[in-house]
Amino acid sequence: MPTSSYSRPDDGGGRDDVTRVRAILIWAALAAAVVVPIAVAATSPLLAWRQPVYIAAGFAGIVAMALLLVQPLIIGGFLPGFSGRLARKVHRGIGALLVLAVVVHVAALWVTSPPDVVDVLLFRSPTPFSVWGVIAMWAVFAAALLAAFRQRLKLPPRLWWRIAHTALAAATAVGSVVHAMLIEGTMGTVSKAALCTLVLLATAKVIADLRVWSLRPRRRSARAR
Repeated sequence: MPTSSYSRPDDGGGRDDVTRVRAILIWAALAAAVVVPIAVAATSPLLAWRQPVYIAAGFAGIVAMALLLVQPLIIGGFLPGFSGRLARKVHRGIGALLVLAVVVHVAALWVTSPPDVVDVLLFRSPTPFSVWGVIAMWAVFAAALLAAFRQRLKLPPRLWWRIAHTALAAATAVGSVVHAMLIEGTMGTVSKAALCTLVLLATAKVIADLRVWSLRPRRRSARAR
């Protein structure tokens, strides 16, 4: 008995549409999480009283925080269109941009007040937010150096990826979040808290998925296949 095409619809197109809509929503949410804090900071009345180099330092810090959100999402396979080798390549590129943003942030602050920056780098500053910022900065630099020289250092995969890099990434995220939350600057309170929360959640999720504490090899996730 012939079967009507209406009785057995092909749902392949429907699945593609759902996947496409899901991808659009993910990228839109990420764009909002990144753009909103920057836009709020750009409209802050505090900018009228600050020098251009100090403003540049502040926005470099905001960009660095935004990159800290993108980093775990990329390597964890949560962003549509990025997986496997491409995700790792983009992860390394974003890491380089993160280092650049931190350098610009610190260098611009040094231009405004060299003695204060020297005191901060040597942990002689009495302000708690400075201490956390320096911890995050050195963690970023250490992670970048390990990534750049991991072949020459010949570190075992578990020592390099599961312990060293993950620990430095966690220290960077926590230090940066505490540093940002303790500063009362141009970033809006709500948008800053939302961005910082997302950074911590994304970092924790990827660390949990990587199972860095497990001695057994990690299975490839469905997102990486």
